[in-house]
Amino acid sequence: MAFAQEEKPSPAKTATGEINGASITINYSSPAVKGRTIWGDLVPMGEIWRAGANDATTFETSKAIKVQGQSLPAGTYSFFIIPGEYESTFVFNKEAKQWGAYKYDQSKDALRVKVPSGQGSSMEERLVYEVNSGGFEIRWEYGKASAKIE
Repeated sequence: MAFAQEEKPSPAKTATGEINGASITINYSSPAVKGRTIWGDLVPMGEIWRAGANDATTFETSKAIKVQGQSLPAGTYSFFIIPGEYESTFVFNKEAKQWGAYKYDQSKDALRVKVPSGQGSSMEERLVYEVNSGGFEIRWEYGKASAKIE
């Protein structure tokens, strides 16, 4: 007897890329919109969010980089977002292994940067991260935010 494999509600995903010789890896769980209002409802504005589902999203860089012009040493970090309508805060926290944001400790932040955020022109059903030559972007529903990396 065979059973169809159901897709997990928030499957594990990885976004990778290389920027100026640094290997960047973002590991995250990718929840779906499923008809819900995401920004300002499921994900409250102005509050720390795990930037995915399940375990906290992780951001790894093989070399020291600059995010929005600010230094981030090589290493693996948990990654959080404080969403805003036009500007969001990206948070890189030294406590890489965490479940969600429940035990998030601001005193362990390695870096906080302000980034532009806003509405995209197309609907993204599943949360997605993309690493490109100039940085990385997160998109979900109609919302998006991006950071420059050098």
